Amino acid sequence: MSQLSMHSPVGDLTVTEEDGAIISLDWGWVPDEWQNETPLLRSAINQLNDYFDGNLLDFDLPLNPPGSDYQKKVCFAMKAIPGGSTRSYGEIAKELESSAQAVGNACGLNPIPIIIPCHRVLAAGKQMGGFSGDGGIETKKVLLELENALPPIQQQLDL
Repeated sequence: MSQLSMHSPVGDLTVTEEDGAIISLDWGWVPDEWQNETPLLRSAINQLNDYFDGNLLDFDLPLNPPGSDYQKKVCFAMKAIPGGSTRSYGEIAKELESSAQAVGNACGLNPIPIIIPCHRVLAAGKQMGGFSGDGGIETKKVLLELENALPPIQQQLDL
């Protein structure tokens, strides 16, 4: 397992690779002695920098999110949401023949936020819902604003 940290507009982030795939993105900085730059981790950091610079919306990285089969299905449904777009928990639930609550729970367990864009999943009526990353809803707003995908109702509330 290898890890590499970076500074970002939403705080320090650490990306973890195992067996040639990204398995997690966590908030925080790991000590330098734990960091091990690999070509995949360097690519992930470069893509994240491009994302935060507004030059990339969708990531092209091998992913292997840990979790149950259901959690993985939700992760890959979220990964399919194009940059600049949003979907609701209910829409994903319908696609997976599940419930919105189960989708919401799985979103909250997303081990690779930003790269697997759980921030693009909204509650019914384009309401923000939750966000498990550092900073909660405020971080979700920053990510959606970066993608020009902040729901109009939220834009009005922020005025």
